[in-house]
Amino acid sequence: MKKHLVAAGVVSLLAALASPAQAGLFDDEEARKAIVSLRAQIDEQQRRNSELNDQVNTLRRSLLDLNSQLDGLRAELAQVRGQGEMGGQSVQNVNRTLADLQRAQKDQLTALEERLRTLEPQRVNLDGREVTVRPEEKQAYDAAVNTLRNSDFAGAIAAFQSFRSRFPGSAYGGHVLYWLGNAQYGKGDLKAAMTSFKSLVDTAPDHPRAPEAMLSIANCQAELKDTKGARATLTALLKQYPDSEAAKAGRERLALLK
Repeated sequence: MKKHLVAAGVVSLLAALASPAQAGLFDDEEARKAIVSLRAQIDEQQRRNSELNDQVNTLRRSLLDLNSQLDGLRAELAQVRGQGEMGGQSVQNVNRTLADLQRAQKDQLTALEERLRTLEPQRVNLDGREVTVRPEEKQAYDAAVNTLRNSDFAGAIAAFQSFRSRFPGSAYGGHVLYWLGNAQYGKGDLKAAMTSFKSLVDTAPDHPRAPEAMLSIANCQAELKDTKGARATLTALLKQYPDSEAAKAGRERLALLK
């Protein structure tokens, strides 16, 4: 069923891209990127499903083996208890082995539950918004942000760019663009930083970091001596996000630009 749904999703996307009504919205390059992105998500999900199934099946086989051993020991214990001529030491040995196997079974069940929990999507809070992400997404995002916090701008740029390739369509996408822009700014690549900030504003204008991204664009323009561009960006910031904290700072900077 999942394979049929995936195939249907690809067909629907291809049909939508081929529709005359959509011709004005997508050029060939955009259509190709959209299809590649979807295929990457499908391949990643199928890989994860296969990995999860293999791990679950392995643990289930281990549990079945333990259950079989437990059943055998219970039968042996019942037999020993029913034979008065067998000493108490035998009963103790069987009891000890049974207890060991029961502990091993409990450990296996705990391990299975923990493994399943690490593979389940997680709820995280991003600037007041709750989103669902996969564990490996959160791990990669947190690692990239920590790299930036350590002022390793080149490493952070590489980490955020890698994240975008690995997790297209991630709920972290807007934040990744924002922090990528900051890393590029920290490295001194103002034009690249402007591109990242502008991509965030253009693709997600309602993102909580969009006002800050616009303010950052204006800062880059000012440093590049593009005063006219900086004024235009700050004016747009005040118009689009008048109540934001970025707009408050933007008003002050606009008054200083000459």
